[in-house]
Amino acid sequence: MLRIVGQRADGYHLLQTVFQFIDLCDWITFHPVGDGCVSLLSPIPGVAEKDDLIIKAANLLKKETDCSLGARIEVEKNLPMGGGLGGGSSDAATALVVLNKLWGLNLPAEKLMQLGLSLGADVPVFIYGHAAWAEGVGEKIQKIDIEEQWVVVVKPDCDVSTKEIFSAKELTRNSKSIKIADFIAGQHQNDCLDVVCQKYPSVRNALVDLSLFSAAKLTGTGACVFAGFGSEDDAFNAYLSLKNKWQVYVAKAVNESPLLSKMKADRYKF
Repeated sequence: MLRIVGQRADGYHLLQTVFQFIDLCDWITFHPVGDGCVSLLSPIPGVAEKDDLIIKAANLLKKETDCSLGARIEVEKNLPMGGGLGGGSSDAATALVVLNKLWGLNLPAEKLMQLGLSLGADVPVFIYGHAAWAEGVGEKIQKIDIEEQWVVVVKPDCDVSTKEIFSAKELTRNSKSIKIADFIAGQHQNDCLDVVCQKYPSVRNALVDLSLFSAAKLTGTGACVFAGFGSEDDAFNAYLSLKNKWQVYVAKAVNESPLLSKMKADRYKF
């Protein structure tokens, strides 16, 4: 769900939205070093290292704490870039959480979320680590539990510009605020949907194709679309039917993020 309920004087939109995680994720390996340098062992093609959110997050943490340590970071990229699945934000959150532990900084989660917000509006929820109802610009987070369905995600052959969508004159900006109970009862609208479908026919076509199997929705501003399924078999059957036309993924929706689950499994607290 993504409702736009207003706009601040500085241009930022006021939202009501709901985040849930999937177990499809990038894998990041951190090698702490003592020389103070932070670098990627496998830079993403086409992305300058200084612009990578992982590097930005690590350097922000170093600056905030006057930390003299460094890290060499390996990234196995599995999430599609430009799909609106929060891959970059999740990677940045992971860097903040893990390096906070490896460097022995011991900042509380609330402080990490504050730092994460300066990197992107949805970084805090990946640090928070649980499915959440969010308001403001996405930084006011409240825990919520949602059915953990199997999910099919389709990535259209385009990247949606979030700035373009939020700048569109025809975008709804005055939706009525609702309560969590209203969302649970079925109010799942996405105010960006019509604008995205108008400007990106590939997204509209993906929604139509996926809707043949289950109710399809847009991830934030897209480009990815997704649908929930009651069983892994139903999700996989939809995947098989769509995979020759689209870039498709099958995943499990989870209320606890893979990052938080991993930290718990390794007996880390943050």
